[in-house]
Amino acid sequence: MVLNSLFPVFILILFGSLLKRWRLTDDVFLKMADRLTYYIFFPLLLFWKIGGASTALTGGTGLYQAVICAVLTVYVLSTLFIKLYKIPDYKAGTFSQSCYRFNSYIGVAIVLSVLGEEGIKQFGILIGLIIPIINVLCVSTLIWFSEEQVPPAKRLGQTIKALISNPLILACVSGIIYANIWQGFPPFIGNTLKLSSYIALPLAMLSIGGALTLSTVRDHFKLSLIASLFKLLALPLIGYGFLSAFGVSDPGLKIGLIYFTLPTSPALYILSSQLNSDTNLASASIALSTILSFFSLSIALLI
Repeated sequence: MVLNSLFPVFILILFGSLLKRWRLTDDVFLKMADRLTYYIFFPLLLFWKIGGASTALTGGTGLYQAVICAVLTVYVLSTLFIKLYKIPDYKAGTFSQSCYRFNSYIGVAIVLSVLGEEGIKQFGILIGLIIPIINVLCVSTLIWFSEEQVPPAKRLGQTIKALISNPLILACVSGIIYANIWQGFPPFIGNTLKLSSYIALPLAMLSIGGALTLSTVRDHFKLSLIASLFKLLALPLIGYGFLSAFGVSDPGLKIGLIYFTLPTSPALYILSSQLNSDTNLASASIALSTILSFFSLSIALLI
């Protein structure tokens, strides 16, 4: 099951890296692919999966509570690490994000492979609940450790803007609202959303592969490795403890374990760039955690 679930995802990532190396894709193509996936095709996939659920808000409460508690715990621990080990302000915001942000593209691909459409509906709701919390933590930390003096009102405005303009949040919230008002989609709309969503995951995997650069990992290996250990070791262990404490069983347990063992999100590069944090460290963390996540995800699927 592990090979069947992970092989298609990681072979597409590898293929994306090879296409870039063979110059069949370039930075312009990858940047456009990222935008199309992030703003259009992935939100359509989430809206379709969540909106098609008959009871989108029932069940899974323990899963959602466990994930929120685990993320907040790792956030506190990573912030203490930044303070204790005096991580430079320029790197602190990027490092913090790398410890708890998650790659939703890989998550959806694996959950869909392992648990099918019912699993993806619950995972989509989890995304809709946790992404706003993570964005508040990320933006607040980036601004807090920014070398620029940002007034509190502007800090609050940047946080709110990041939340209300996030297409994944909008798609998840819209899907939840739709699922609780209407019962499914008319066939012609459902088929349109289904066809559109088929583009999202392959395009995302190719884009992730094309963006992987091992040279930046060498230059920022120590800090990116520590961030990866927070993300792929500390978060899963803490998360498993909370899943047990809240009495989460399958399929929620499997969804939670997959979530906790996902690599960090490519979106941290974008946010680090926008808020003047270390983009080279972001690239290194993305690349290293993506490579190491093969092992963490394999363990999660074996449990």
